Amino acid sequence: MTTIADHTAILARLASLHPKTIDLSLVRIKRLLAALGHPERHLPPALHVAGTNGKGSTLAFLRAMLEAAGYRAHVYSSPHLVRFNERIRLAGRLIDDGRLQAVLAETEAANAGWPLTFFEATTAAAFLAFAGSEADILLLETGLGGRLDATNVVAPRLCALTPIGLDHQDYLGPTLASIAAEKAGILKPGVAAAVGPQPPEAQAVFDARAARQRLPLHRHGRDWLAEQRGQCLAYRGLKRRLELPLPALPGPHQIDNAGLALACLDLMPEFAVDDAALATGLSKVEWPARLQRLTAGRLPALLPAGSELWLDGGHNPAAAAALARTLEAWQTACPRRLHLVFGMLRRREPASFLAAFAALAPQVWGVPIGGADPGHAPQTLAAEAWRLGLPASACTDLTAALAAIAEAREQSPRVLIAGSLYLAGEVLAANG
Repeated sequence: MTTIADHTAILARLASLHPKTIDLSLVRIKRLLAALGHPERHLPPALHVAGTNGKGSTLAFLRAMLEAAGYRAHVYSSPHLVRFNERIRLAGRLIDDGRLQAVLAETEAANAGWPLTFFEATTAAAFLAFAGSEADILLLETGLGGRLDATNVVAPRLCALTPIGLDHQDYLGPTLASIAAEKAGILKPGVAAAVGPQPPEAQAVFDARAARQRLPLHRHGRDWLAEQRGQCLAYRGLKRRLELPLPALPGPHQIDNAGLALACLDLMPEFAVDDAALATGLSKVEWPARLQRLTAGRLPALLPAGSELWLDGGHNPAAAAALARTLEAWQTACPRRLHLVFGMLRRREPASFLAAFAALAPQVWGVPIGGADPGHAPQTLAAEAWRLGLPASACTDLTAALAAIAEAREQSPRVLIAGSLYLAGEVLAANG
């Protein structure tokens, strides 16, 4: 019988094959895919998405709307929150342990011990799984960049570019323009692309790349627009105008992500998705740890009755700004004492994230992140918050932070846990 331990052991061995966690290159993945018989050439039509924020949410909207119309979608996304299986969805269902173990074992054997990053290995395994299972479309998310991302070996049907922000500057360059240039590497000559809201520096890079490669860009604000009107999402594209329910994922940034998904569907007319399926998809979409409200489980039970507990995996300044805008609207409509339970990986800079919340004056609770890539010490996070004028305390763990909030005996506090997708995974696992 196949067990979770079977594929976990293979994942551990694959993770040990390269001294660096991240080493952007296409040489190793191309060699491996050739040894596997080129599964990347036997995939359903692929929608390839790159960007800094919103990639996963955009694909979640697309999957929900396509599946509501009866289509089968493969999905590749990263990182996972609780189980590795979350990264690979076969025709609407998470890959099961047996199939996962099989494709990982085949990948490991074909690689024969050559240097290989973990993401390259698991991407090759995902392509094997996708090639061996029928579906109508592949929704393919890049890992970190674009140009040298392991997913960038696929010939896409369509590309999409979500908003660009400052993140992973040590790999992608120090400026918005340099980061946009790496993300734009997924664009292919003649292949259309839908583009979400962008800072001017990034949009200029995309426009220049599109001109060189003679490909059409379907740009936010020019070719499509999505906005909230009352309790509706109003979408205007080149060929249609729609009024749809607001997305189930909260926050104004999700209006843009849903609009980008609709723009992608405009560019793929072979996928007939009627207004009813669009409405169903928007209303029923699920994407954990993106302003997810936790209402049941061990963690909400630690807080006073009437409290709100929210979870978000946002970890860069642009994500923090989007979260802060949403919280500001909530605080205006229904003021509550605000708490930010905050953990962040050591390779990230906490001050730029926390600065987005300065005007909201939350009580900050620094918490650790476990695992192979530990986070900043809670004392470090609390010190950064104090430097920004935010009251803060260091806590030994997540439970201690929530217990401290409960001990304050405030009426119906609003609590946000944020700063890391890895922390979000630990939260979901702890909550059951």
